[in-house]
Amino acid sequence: MMAGSATLDHSERTAAAPVDQDVLIVGAGISGIGMAVHLQMNCPDRSFALVERRANLGGTWDLFRYPGIRSDSDMHTLGFIFEPWKHEKSIADGPSILAYLNRIVDERHIRDHIRFNRKVVGADWSSAEARWTVTLEDDAGATTTTTARWLYLGSGYYDYDEPYDAHFPGREDFAGQIVHPQFWPKDFDYAGKKVVVIGSGATAVTIVPSMTERGDGKGAAHVTMLQRTPTWYAIRPAKDGIANFLRKILPEKLAYSITRFKNIRLQDIVFRRAREKPEKVADFLTKKLKQALGDKYDPVAFTPPYNPWDQRLCLVPDADFFEAMKAGQASVVTDHIERFDRTGIQLKSGGHLDADIIITATGLKLAVAGKIPVRVDGETVDWSQHFYYKACMFSNVPNFAAVFGYLNASWTLRADLVSEYVCRVLNHMRDTGTTVATPVLEDPSTLVEDDIFDFSSGYIQRALHIMPKSAVDMPWRLSQNYVRDRVDMRTGTIADGILTFGHARKAAASPPAELEAAE
Repeated sequence: MMAGSATLDHSERTAAAPVDQDVLIVGAGISGIGMAVHLQMNCPDRSFALVERRANLGGTWDLFRYPGIRSDSDMHTLGFIFEPWKHEKSIADGPSILAYLNRIVDERHIRDHIRFNRKVVGADWSSAEARWTVTLEDDAGATTTTTARWLYLGSGYYDYDEPYDAHFPGREDFAGQIVHPQFWPKDFDYAGKKVVVIGSGATAVTIVPSMTERGDGKGAAHVTMLQRTPTWYAIRPAKDGIANFLRKILPEKLAYSITRFKNIRLQDIVFRRAREKPEKVADFLTKKLKQALGDKYDPVAFTPPYNPWDQRLCLVPDADFFEAMKAGQASVVTDHIERFDRTGIQLKSGGHLDADIIITATGLKLAVAGKIPVRVDGETVDWSQHFYYKACMFSNVPNFAAVFGYLNASWTLRADLVSEYVCRVLNHMRDTGTTVATPVLEDPSTLVEDDIFDFSSGYIQRALHIMPKSAVDMPWRLSQNYVRDRVDMRTGTIADGILTFGHARKAAASPPAELEAAE
């Protein structure tokens, strides 16, 4: 069902109820930590708290523990706008990213605002009170509630509890161990084992070289990447030579800003080039692959059936994946799975891959709003019936924002923009003495709907039915154009005639047109 909006009701104004904090941030990963810092900088008059379901901060970077876990974007754009990345490596490993986040939290005294081991199991907006009541559950199953004027979701984009299950037949027959990267066993011993990694995305391409023999006797005997469809790869150095040079001759923040600007522009140029001249980009990437692989290059394994950037490019720092192949420690097989059997994987081509361990790097399962049941005046919000507004708010849902990062650029670029924008909205509410901000859409039929994601990736296509809507035109659109978004969200008018500001009001007696259309 659709949720109504407090500002669509013209009944008598009531006083806003007191709250435990002005802003409640859900999630202490990159998005949540970023919002906390932006609030400190831009809205020092607003109180805030973070709730984190895990025992540690970091989100994705604390959850994933598989070998070689690293960023698939450069840290000069995956890092925050307010905090320079100081490490020599631009493509950073998980522990380095966690150290970066922990340093920010401790230096800015944000840890005191975080309530760990608290899972949000419900969020209810009251128009009469102009506040959210959020229900939390601890590890023992006990529930408590807290109230906030604004609810900010930095809960990520995928299901923390359940990865995508490809349902391979015969799993129960396999005599070895099956592991999904999202739930990597602690102290997992794969020394001398034959490993098959199913998948061809960023996770698989990270795991394969990291599990190979490294001279310490702890590596696998051989690692085979089994892919159904080839992927486009982009090879780049793990260290950004220009960034490291600039850090030596310029003040740290200036060097970081220049590098960040450089990398944003390069990302944008490459993406636009891929969309306008895909054959040129394909030729360029193929040439680099041939140079990296030499006589190990196989067009069957490295010629995708789609254009570059129809799916996210898979980053290979220092060509480590291809170096493992040239060393004979890793290989790629392009085929379909018939079934698992006792000793490995039977392929539809008739071939067989022997395995002691099978890693199912088959992708994530997307989730909307952290799977939190969200209700507005008692009506459950069905996100698939709401339009994005300014890439972070949603039609007819008051005092609410969520972060979904860019698919064609670093996640943090959007997280920073959204944090800055929400702070602008909060300051406008302070200046106008209002307590409710709602993107009002009275007639959804006036909008022309567009594909929310112009990407063919499996994890995206599987989740389209649960995702919010995106229109052809701004502001009802989840844009993939950071350069344009940056101008709009930093300088665009806040009170644009769509984002409506008001006060606590009694709940609407009848649902708006949007709700009636959904029933």
